[in-house]
Amino acid sequence: MRKLAYKNSMKKAHIFYVCILITLVKLPAISQEMGEKYEKFPSYFGLQFGTVIPSSFVGSPVTSLTNNEFSTQLSQNIGYTFGATVRAGLSKRFAFETGMNFVQRSFNMTMAVADSNVFATNEMRFISYDIPANVLVYIQLSKSLYMNASMGFSLVFKPTSIGVLTAPGSYHSFRHTGRVNRKGGLDLQASMGFEYRTEKKGFFYFGGSARVPLKPLFDLIATYKYQGYSNTIYAQVDGSFLSLDIKYFLPTIKNRGPQFQRGPIL
Repeated sequence: MRKLAYKNSMKKAHIFYVCILITLVKLPAISQEMGEKYEKFPSYFGLQFGTVIPSSFVGSPVTSLTNNEFSTQLSQNIGYTFGATVRAGLSKRFAFETGMNFVQRSFNMTMAVADSNVFATNEMRFISYDIPANVLVYIQLSKSLYMNASMGFSLVFKPTSIGVLTAPGSYHSFRHTGRVNRKGGLDLQASMGFEYRTEKKGFFYFGGSARVPLKPLFDLIATYKYQGYSNTIYAQVDGSFLSLDIKYFLPTIKNRGPQFQRGPIL
């Protein structure tokens, strides 16, 4: 197995990832400034981790292609997502949440040639970055326990196409390419969960969410070669998934002692 090289695209992906890391370092300071400005409804900075769970409930986790004697199937597996999040309070019941996330999807591939013993398997991974924009509504269940639901969208950046070669150099070889036509995209998303709030230790959130891209994740191009013979088939891959999400928001630390008063210096 040998992965295809997309050097220029990967360089752009690395630069984008460095920008994300720099932004993550700056986010706590931004969140603190927002909290100082809106003390009544403070803002919080947090970290999050989620699982990418393929499900036919929100999309098509399996893509099947067949043309004459050549057939292949791409199945989405469990992946993961992680990143940073900032929540800005709008009122006692509503808030706005955004951030930056890294998303990795994993796929299994099977390929076969009819009326022969030729059968092979392989895998590929696809990465993307997103900036969510969600509106949250709270329901207080007890002094420290809240339930919240959110809905919104994510701006998605897909830095590079992907490709995998199976059995290169042999009589029977296969090539699968996930071609990204547009690096930018838009996903719809919704979530629901529970969070436990403490004044000194922060907020702890656990819930579930669904992500549905408005456009295909990528175009799958599968090619079977046997000596001088070649057979190519195409399909579009749906990147929808469900997720179990864990979030932790840092507590808001109030400075002790005399506070700086904005205004003219006498």
